[in-house]
Amino acid sequence: MALAEQVLTATQQEGTRVAVIVMIGRLLVLFSLTMLPPYFVGLLYGDGAMEPFLYTFMLTISVGLVCWLPTRDRSLDLRKRQGFLVVVGFWLTASLLCAIPFMLAEHPHMHFTDAVFEATSGLTTTGATVLSNLDGLPHSILYYRAQLNFLGGMGVIVLAVAILPLLGIGGMQLYRAETPGPMKDEKLTPRIRETARRLWYVYVGLAIACAFSYWLAGMDVFDAVAHSFSTMSLGGFSTHNDSIGFFHSPAIEVVGGVFSLLAGVNYALYYLAWRQGSLMPILRNAEFQLYAAVMALIIIVTCLMLWLSGTFGPRESVYHGFFQAVSIATTNGLTTGGYPAWPPAIALLLVFGSFFGGSVGTSCGGIKAFRFLLLFRQSVREVRLLIHPAAQIAVKVGGKPISERVVESVWGFYFLYIFAYCLLSLGVAITGVDLVTAFGSVAACLNDMGVGLGETASSFGGLNDSAKWMLWLAMLLGRLEVFPLLLMFSREFWR
Repeated sequence: MALAEQVLTATQQEGTRVAVIVMIGRLLVLFSLTMLPPYFVGLLYGDGAMEPFLYTFMLTISVGLVCWLPTRDRSLDLRKRQGFLVVVGFWLTASLLCAIPFMLAEHPHMHFTDAVFEATSGLTTTGATVLSNLDGLPHSILYYRAQLNFLGGMGVIVLAVAILPLLGIGGMQLYRAETPGPMKDEKLTPRIRETARRLWYVYVGLAIACAFSYWLAGMDVFDAVAHSFSTMSLGGFSTHNDSIGFFHSPAIEVVGGVFSLLAGVNYALYYLAWRQGSLMPILRNAEFQLYAAVMALIIIVTCLMLWLSGTFGPRESVYHGFFQAVSIATTNGLTTGGYPAWPPAIALLLVFGSFFGGSVGTSCGGIKAFRFLLLFRQSVREVRLLIHPAAQIAVKVGGKPISERVVESVWGFYFLYIFAYCLLSLGVAITGVDLVTAFGSVAACLNDMGVGLGETASSFGGLNDSAKWMLWLAMLLGRLEVFPLLLMFSREFWR
């Protein structure tokens, strides 16, 4: 009997390994195609930086085929555990492969740590950069950085579930592991592939509208496309050292602020509003109402502080304050108006705002509005239970009761998130970084916001390698929302 159980366990473990390797291989084959657009951008502009993308394409597709082809005929059953393994394994592999163009390019010619940091920052939509001369980089590299933001925004794996029939098996497990938020099992359609596809329709449609608006506001086509990728993904990579401030344009800042606000709204609500031909699904949503109220408060306070501190006049305070408050609070990370030199109180307010983030079902970082809403409702219930201990009081959102399991998971996530922030901040400080920079940098990376405090208010290039690797971990924790990575260190998960 014991021998039979050992054989069964070994068979299951072998099946798990095969399923995970095959799925990662399929994803890498698909992902390799993303190296072709920057190659053609390099050809179009004649910048001479195309070869690194061609080499990375060949390497990525080769690794993918080696993982996939030997077992392509085997029947696979992807369960929840394998789904988490695929997501974590793919993100780690993609972060390393995406660093190759940065290392092979003549300009910038980055060493391994900086290249992995930059690539991971792009894929996780963090936007923290170690580069200091963006204006002198080839167009292909600048486009590549923006594309990393765009692909990481909705999630490469959600894209794969949407368009690659080979991922039909276990698509829900990948979607659940990849998508942010506590309500991961909600679907817009009965078929998970169709759900992912429609979310991408909304995402791409908004990006096109954003690019067109940037162009109308005064950007050239290249900058408009690159910044639309960064804005709608809430990624924050720019094509210029001064970010949005390079353009000195109130119209561009208004466009950036408006589309950053739109990018922080649950994409599922846009689809429902379009299907019903009404804005009511958005306006009546309890999470959206909280999101709108918090953003309005942060914007108003920021504009007033800029004016009262004498940083800008009334008019400049309004459009600089609107854009910067929205950009930081939604974890976009594009900057303007000499932001690193703003009063420390404003910078601290906006960093706190980045912990709030936007809505679930978006590419924003932070804890997200829905979780804060649940925590607030749960706190109100605890106060009422102190008065009426025997009462049966449900936590409700939008008039609907929320299961105790979801409430418990939100409390667990909140604790782990804050604990990770404190632990990583201590670790970065131990490497010799001052406290303001350490706490601000970890907040920027864990919240996937990309704008730090102190030395990292404009660039992360001055940090030591040990600090960069800790911040690399913070970016992955923030993008995957802690749990998938922590599962990898659980003994029970591997049994």
